[in-house]
Amino acid sequence: MPIIKGGVSILLLTLNTLVWGVPLIILTLLKVIVPGRRPKEWLLKGLCAVALNWIGVNLWWMRHWLKPNVSINVPDTLSPEQWWLVISNHRSWTDIFILFMALHRRIPMPRFFLKHQLIWIPIVGLAFWALEFPFMRRFSREQIANNPKLATVDRESTERMCRQARHAPIAIFNFVEGTRFTVAKRESQQSPFQHLLRPKAGGIAQVLSLLGDQLDGILDVTISYTNPSPTFMGFLCGKEAPITLEARQLAIPEWMQTANYHDEPQHKERFHAWINSLWQEKDTLLDRLSDHD
Repeated sequence: MPIIKGGVSILLLTLNTLVWGVPLIILTLLKVIVPGRRPKEWLLKGLCAVALNWIGVNLWWMRHWLKPNVSINVPDTLSPEQWWLVISNHRSWTDIFILFMALHRRIPMPRFFLKHQLIWIPIVGLAFWALEFPFMRRFSREQIANNPKLATVDRESTERMCRQARHAPIAIFNFVEGTRFTVAKRESQQSPFQHLLRPKAGGIAQVLSLLGDQLDGILDVTISYTNPSPTFMGFLCGKEAPITLEARQLAIPEWMQTANYHDEPQHKERFHAWINSLWQEKDTLLDRLSDHD
């Protein structure tokens, strides 16, 4: 029964998190108290190994227990010794594990742009913080108008991650739409796309300006669900319909490495034109892969 399968899946996910939570907490405490940049870098490598093993065990039981129907197509040139910016559309929390299935150990330990509220998830939130994921607060226009300093909070978080990224290969993941797609959100945004919300260019523009000279490229990922309303619980219950992931490697245009998105209007317009063109191609691909509505 799907409910029993879902219950067992939650139990396996919880047990795996608790098991790897022990070395995570120990290494995090050491990272807090040990002085010096070099020891902290070694401890960060240890934390990355813990996180990669947590991912690997989850993928093992998901493949054998849930047996998801997933079709994956990724470039053959990927390496965990390279630097990557990964951008993707976003439909469900399932996206994260589908991305792991496609890219685990093919590229470096992933870092996601995360909502700040996720830091309060037991053990997982601690892992996000210890692994130096950038937390985004997403202040409203009214809040920024009342306190202009808030406009730079997310940028400073991204800058910290990019500074650390120069010391070791990294894969920076960004769900460019900023939230999960629903038809209601698409209509509320008056999105020009059929299967996508409007993309946000600020985060990737900052990463490209700070790390563009070191990145090996951009991985443009498109995730398509046959189910028009996918849910993570449905996935854990083994009820998810076929899923397709297509990834392609994009070269980084030279102009992006010197563009100043936040201070130069012409650069902002150029980034928006680039990401909107990319999103139009993605929308066409999604239209071809499956009928969502």
